[in-house]
Amino acid sequence: MCRERTDDVTSVANRLAALRDIMQRGGTTLTALAPGAHMHWVLGYHPHPDERPTYLLVGPDKAMMVVPSVNAQDIGARVDLPQQVWTDEEGPAKALSEALKQVLPDGAVRVSLDETMRADAALLLLDQLGTAQRCFATETVGALRMRKDAAEFAALKAAALVADKAMQAGFAALRPGLTERQVAEVIRDGFARQNTPSAFCLVASGPNGAFPHHSTGDRVIQTGDAIVIDIGGTTGGYPSDMTRMALVGKTSEEYTAVHAVVERAVQAAMAAARPGVLAKSVDKAARDVIAQAGYGDYFVHRTGHGLGLEVHEPPYLTATSETVLEEGMVFSIEPGIYLPGRFGIRLEEIVILRADGPEILSSLPRAAFVAT
Repeated sequence: MCRERTDDVTSVANRLAALRDIMQRGGTTLTALAPGAHMHWVLGYHPHPDERPTYLLVGPDKAMMVVPSVNAQDIGARVDLPQQVWTDEEGPAKALSEALKQVLPDGAVRVSLDETMRADAALLLLDQLGTAQRCFATETVGALRMRKDAAEFAALKAAALVADKAMQAGFAALRPGLTERQVAEVIRDGFARQNTPSAFCLVASGPNGAFPHHSTGDRVIQTGDAIVIDIGGTTGGYPSDMTRMALVGKTSEEYTAVHAVVERAVQAAMAAARPGVLAKSVDKAARDVIAQAGYGDYFVHRTGHGLGLEVHEPPYLTATSETVLEEGMVFSIEPGIYLPGRFGIRLEEIVILRADGPEILSSLPRAAFVAT
């Protein structure tokens, strides 16, 4: 199993050049990546991650793959980089040592390590690097990934529109007597009809909506329920993520009032999100609205997270994040209020940060859908 290559050789060369530039500015002499989103961003491809250590090693002048023999031919057909190949009989240590000598003939001073690398692979690498300083690849590849390019914008927009249709399919099916799981199946089918696998589908009805990460279950939906629906799928290698509210029949005045507070929090965060602003300022803008309405204790998570090759990636919009927002970043704005035993409300938009503020990817309104 592998992820399909999407970038051409020129794109890979450009991304390697950008990586080396940020490495040089930070005094990093080696970036070591494992199969996953960081490697995929650089190469446009990554092999399936398993127990056999596989590395992409990027030095100041040379890059090399360290690969198990069972995958060497397939990786070689997709990645135009030299390889050090190891067999199950030999183990990876010798091949890794040889690769490091070629990529870093003078040894490593500071290594940027893929934070998602398996611990056994990471320790094998670090043992060979001796006293080199260490940081995570969030400071190198991760920093580059935060700013998307035009092709990524297009892919994320396409993914969002697929999710819109899947959400509408769920809305159309809503009625008393269905279970949360049955509604989720309709939404998954809505993704499947668009040739998109569903990555996740949270349907939280009534009091279950007070759990931000509720596990969709067999609760039967009832008249008067408020329902949190949080969905995402993967289109062309890029994910979607959106949350909307649905109501079954007439709702309470309390729900209407709380929904209005969350909507104002979304708008406040949107107004605060500008290039040059600290991520924590956007979180504060949303949190202040909710706190001033008397619901501060019931907003129990961050305001947003980045979206790219992964559903959750930097930048993170938290109360303490010092990340400076930049034009071209893509992230969620999703404040919520969760009232135990009663209901929860979360409204989530994915936005591209433009020079003049956020561009929303979804076409669906944030007003609650009412099923009658």
